[in-house]
Amino acid sequence: MTENVWTRWPSREALSRAEVARPRRMLGWATRAGALAILLGTTFTDSDLHGWGIAAGVLGVIACGVAAWAFWRTTLEHRLLPSLGLLTLLLGLATAGQSVGFRIPALVLWCGCAVSAIERLPLVAALPATSVALGAYAAVNDDVWLTTAATTAGLALVGYVLRLDAEARGSAQRLLAQERAALAAKADSAALAERARIAREIHDVLAHSLSAQMVHLEAARLLIERGGDRDTILERVVAARGMAREGLAETRQALSALRGEMSPVEDFLSELVATTDGADVTVTGERQLLRAEASQAVRRVAQEALTNVRKHAPGAKVQVRLDYGEHEVTLDVRDSGGSPGDLSGSGAGYGLLGMRERAELLGGSLDAGPDEEGFVVTLKVPV
Repeated sequence: MTENVWTRWPSREALSRAEVARPRRMLGWATRAGALAILLGTTFTDSDLHGWGIAAGVLGVIACGVAAWAFWRTTLEHRLLPSLGLLTLLLGLATAGQSVGFRIPALVLWCGCAVSAIERLPLVAALPATSVALGAYAAVNDDVWLTTAATTAGLALVGYVLRLDAEARGSAQRLLAQERAALAAKADSAALAERARIAREIHDVLAHSLSAQMVHLEAARLLIERGGDRDTILERVVAARGMAREGLAETRQALSALRGEMSPVEDFLSELVATTDGADVTVTGERQLLRAEASQAVRRVAQEALTNVRKHAPGAKVQVRLDYGEHEVTLDVRDSGGSPGDLSGSGAGYGLLGMRERAELLGGSLDAGPDEEGFVVTLKVPV
């Protein structure tokens, strides 16, 4: 439901001067103060008032200033009855001033009330108040009727233009506030996404490494309890130590990646396949610099795929292929199959689900499944 234009107040942003530039506010106050000083100086100099008359005139000026300030505050708070009461008081002070010889200040006060009413009040209240103020001005003004009519029409137009200008300024302020809120929300969202990325990196590295260590250490514990062979126990402990060393190295790699200090993906894959017997890597397409998230996805998927080969098909030959396309990079890890290893029953930690989630977060995809010979994992991520 739309708000009635006749009963709608100007927005608080429009009525307030909080977002107005300081030089503009200072210029406005200086102009008003100068005009008021000239007006009052001329009035008191040319009048025949003395003694108590001057004192009464000064008190009247102070009363007008206080009432005008109060009118500004009540309209800012959208309080209709107090605003109309203060406006009536100002009109009464102008009438009293006219009756005691302050004709020019009274005319200025009537004009100011007319303009302020249109600028700051709902139109349903502003139009009657403006009509009364301009009617009093026209009745007292001794110019020819055409000049008086043009002046009253001009004052009403000035008040309405000021109202429109204030509303435009208020709308701009609201839009600016919304934009600032959107930017703050975007910054918060980016911070949360970065925290999630850090948590994901830590989980992918530590969960995989620690789970493998637990398997070896648990096996060593069972062997010790059952009086197993010393060499077998030592082999399990050495394997756990190796897993710990690899986990530490991977953690350092993850921290370097989070800082943006990563080696090229091709170098990482070459180093990775060098530690796997029967594995080689092929890179095709025009090489390009990948963003950190895509680079990490390729590294983690390649790492997990080779780990799964060692776990589920030890001794199988592995072909790793990295292809740089125009819009995406494709990683293909294919093994020739083999018999299940000793660790085939242990959890993958990161696993296919984690790889697929990582790819989907980047707008890519991951396919994994058996082929004619063994198992193939294919990752595609946008570049």
